[in-house]
Amino acid sequence: MAEGLSAMARTGRHAAHVTAATAAGFYPALHLLDRPVAGIYALFTPIAFGILSPLPGAGRERAATVLRAVPAAAVLVVLGTVLAVGTWPAVAGMLAVGFALAFGSACGPRIAGAAPGLQLFYILACFPPYEPGTLPQRLVGLAVGGAFLALAEAVLFPDAPEPPYRTRIADALDLAARAASGVVRGEGPDPGTAARLGAAGRELRLSRLPAGARPTGAGRTDRALAQAGAATRRLLDQLALLAGHAPAPGDTASAELLRGIAASCAETAAALRRGRRRRAGRVLAGPQLLEELVADFLKSRAGAPAPRAVLVRRSTVLTAVVSAVTVRTAASLALGGRERLYGLPREQFWYAAEGPARLTAVRIRGNLTRRSVVFQNALRTALGLALARLVAGSLDLSHGFWVLLAVLTLGRTTAGATWSAVRAAAAGTLAGAFAAGLLIVGAGGSSAVYAALLVPMMLVAFTLGPLGGPAWGQGLFTLVVATAFAQIAPVTWRLAEARLVDVLTGSAIGLLCGLLAWPAGARAEIRYAMSGLLRTAAPLVRATATAVTEGAGSGKDGAGENGTVRSGAGRSTAADGSPSPGVRLTLHRLRIAEAAYAQYRTEPAPDAAEAARDWLAVLDHGSRTLVGAYWLPRTDGMPGLPPEARRWAREAAEEVAAATVRAAGFPPDGVRVRPAPLPPEVAERVPAPLLAPLTDVEVWLRALARDLEAGSPPEPGDQPARYTTASHSSASADLA
Repeated sequence: MAEGLSAMARTGRHAAHVTAATAAGFYPALHLLDRPVAGIYALFTPIAFGILSPLPGAGRERAATVLRAVPAAAVLVVLGTVLAVGTWPAVAGMLAVGFALAFGSACGPRIAGAAPGLQLFYILACFPPYEPGTLPQRLVGLAVGGAFLALAEAVLFPDAPEPPYRTRIADALDLAARAASGVVRGEGPDPGTAARLGAAGRELRLSRLPAGARPTGAGRTDRALAQAGAATRRLLDQLALLAGHAPAPGDTASAELLRGIAASCAETAAALRRGRRRRAGRVLAGPQLLEELVADFLKSRAGAPAPRAVLVRRSTVLTAVVSAVTVRTAASLALGGRERLYGLPREQFWYAAEGPARLTAVRIRGNLTRRSVVFQNALRTALGLALARLVAGSLDLSHGFWVLLAVLTLGRTTAGATWSAVRAAAAGTLAGAFAAGLLIVGAGGSSAVYAALLVPMMLVAFTLGPLGGPAWGQGLFTLVVATAFAQIAPVTWRLAEARLVDVLTGSAIGLLCGLLAWPAGARAEIRYAMSGLLRTAAPLVRATATAVTEGAGSGKDGAGENGTVRSGAGRSTAADGSPSPGVRLTLHRLRIAEAAYAQYRTEPAPDAAEAARDWLAVLDHGSRTLVGAYWLPRTDGMPGLPPEARRWAREAAEEVAAATVRAAGFPPDGVRVRPAPLPPEVAERVPAPLLAPLTDVEVWLRALARDLEAGSPPEPGDQPARYTTASHSSASADLA
């Protein structure tokens, strides 16, 4: 109940912003200056940016976005005005503009939010009559409407700003610091701490944030924040695993490293809250850099032999340190740092030294594939809008831009969702057209009546429309446009008829495109994307294990474009310092899979079989594979390792890799894999300095196996969340 009232209050404030901005520009332009063209653009500019565009942020953030978008809108108005010379030039322009704006959503939430509104400005301008002489009026109306909307957003009933994502990361890191200190103090198993760590990790999922607060942009800051959040989730999961087990007595090396983790987390959290870097270089962890503590830890565990249980615990602590180092470095990059990454895998932070143009080009190039849901959505939108412009122009429909507006507002990523929206919109438009016809017949040509009704009608429409769905939105908007256009020129009840015909035409076109162009949306694409990720990750698992035991030069497995074998993919870098083919392709597949998963979570709930599958665990598996490829091959092999130990590592990695390939086929009964532990008799013959890195491989392979099982449908009688907290670590850009 409270949430519903809060949502209504937010929507009401937003409706007040749009209504005030519209009235401030529309009434003077039409009734005082007698400039109807300027009035139309002053009317639709606040609607485009305030209603049609889900601009992210609150108050001043939205105002700034509007002001930045106005110049782009002016360019589109000029382009549409010029191309309105004929139907085919306008159609060609609509195809190009529609694709470019929809595809630009891949570059960040602000561009994605403004894109629908920007589409509207080309749509308005590209329709007859062809009157280049009215261009100054159009641009003035656009500028006035944009300025008034920005002013209203910033001053009139401003929304409270949402806490930034870095604040959420800081809160989670403070909890991680306390948990690490508790493990050092030897407080014993603490299920309560483990539960709190798991809950904090879930709060870092991007689905828990408003669209504008999600670090999904192509720039360095957003990439770094996304990586910091994902690494923080991994760190929380690893600390939850440590908190859930009794500490090993006398393990001073792990205790020292855990103190370093606690200090690093606390200092990184403080830096994130300040929002700026403390020094020119790095976020420090106590008197020593965390990398120095890691180096000391590796030296200490390479000395005297330790029981296997202690080695396993130390390996788990080491994975937590890897996450802590990743968090600290990514946070420093997000706050403006450009320092060299001493001792860190450069591929994990490949974006650190790249400029905005390069990063944007990488994002665009990565999505220029028919398997990308961003590409699919952009092409579907562009084709629908171009076809609508062709139909409206060929049939010479009155107010034909309403046809395109219907395609723009009712299109969904699946045919089923589009049909549902179209049915509701048709019913709402029919009711709205009937009410508008009665209003026009009753009021006749009295412009004063329409002028008096417009403001309250907009308040009601812009408040109830977003809350009530397509039926309410289309029905109430029909009344708004009828009331507005009745002030511009004399109208009859046929205006309501034209509105109904145009919306139904646009709905039919949108539904046709939805049926012909990827009708299943992400529900079909996600299987292909996840399968490709798993098939690409499998050879990298083998290659990484081989690189640890035999050296980087001996890796014989690598991920090719079609699952073929490439050489030298064991480490994260090739001989020339560039990312290895296996790492590059796995990272690319991970990004495509994340985009498909992000859209999948916005679509209607799938059937029970699909809902039972944990796609996020598949992303976790791909992310964990990459982390292992980055960090595990720290040596040039293990000379002196007994042949049976090498055989165990090879066979265990092969078992996990084969299970990964099986999982890529999504068998109905799922995948169950238990890699064989290092046999005690083999462990006894392994030299003490080599046993610890071999244990790291064992811990990593077990974690990969848990991810595979978590991503499988539950067996009959199983609980869906049967996996442990540690098995559900974050993907590198979790959009769940």
